[in-house]
Amino acid sequence: MLRANHPDTPSWLLIAAMLMSFLAAQYHHRFTVDPIRAVPALASLMALGSARAIGKYTARPRLAAGATAFLQMTLFTLCGVVLAYALAANSGRLWDIRLAAADHAVGFNWPVVFAVLDTCPPAIWLLGLAYHSLTLQMVVVIVALSGTAKFDTLRTMVCAAIMSGFVTILISGLTPARGNLFDPSHYVHLWPSIAWLEQELISGLRDGSLRVLDLTMLMGIVSFPSFHATLAAIFIWAFAALPRIALPGRAWAILTIIATPVFGGHYGIDVIMGLLLAPPAILAARHLTQRRRPSHPMGSALPA
Repeated sequence: MLRANHPDTPSWLLIAAMLMSFLAAQYHHRFTVDPIRAVPALASLMALGSARAIGKYTARPRLAAGATAFLQMTLFTLCGVVLAYALAANSGRLWDIRLAAADHAVGFNWPVVFAVLDTCPPAIWLLGLAYHSLTLQMVVVIVALSGTAKFDTLRTMVCAAIMSGFVTILISGLTPARGNLFDPSHYVHLWPSIAWLEQELISGLRDGSLRVLDLTMLMGIVSFPSFHATLAAIFIWAFAALPRIALPGRAWAILTIIATPVFGGHYGIDVIMGLLLAPPAILAARHLTQRRRPSHPMGSALPA
């Protein structure tokens, strides 16, 4: 079983599975890595690995736990994005019409939402900054949980993030989409969404013109489900273990979820599905990462 006295093992195994999935997915569409642009990523991994080793060998559990979490999330991000690229290169027809129809059935009217939001620049800045701060939220949560020795919550959060991210990427390979696109030139204040900026990237992956990986410019291309929403929901759960910052932290994550359809270019159904993935991921991660308590023979409790 994955669950054992090594609670970090499930996350490492998930990362290894993502790497193997990438190697399998890119078999027919070979990708190469720009070696020069891979240097910053390798340097970051080496620095985090060194910090983890120092923390372990100098008996500094907070440093070791924080460095391990950052190392795992960095590796997950690298493996996850390139896996999404490889799956996009193999994907079939786009699902945008179906996803837009699902939004319509649920009652989302995005042109009206965009038009109303364009009349309120302060709301655009607030939601836009919240959406683009997801990495900063991750840094805050990891530093706070490791600094307060909430190691069980930290490991569960990281494992849940990696597990749900892996599932999200695999689903996206079956349901490829460009996203909920709107032309920013039709608005005065509204920013272009990530989906709008990624159009050429997705086209290059699908038509074969993009096969060199620039590790300094990796972008998430998953539309359905929204991992942005899933990760923000996981952060809402993790902030509960940090009473001093729980209220602002949760409000921050909620704003991120609200901003995801606009600034991420997601359909409403993407966000709904992303939110639904968070609870089972947390429950599964908690089961996998909890330490197994040693069992003692009955006779060992008796006095000599």
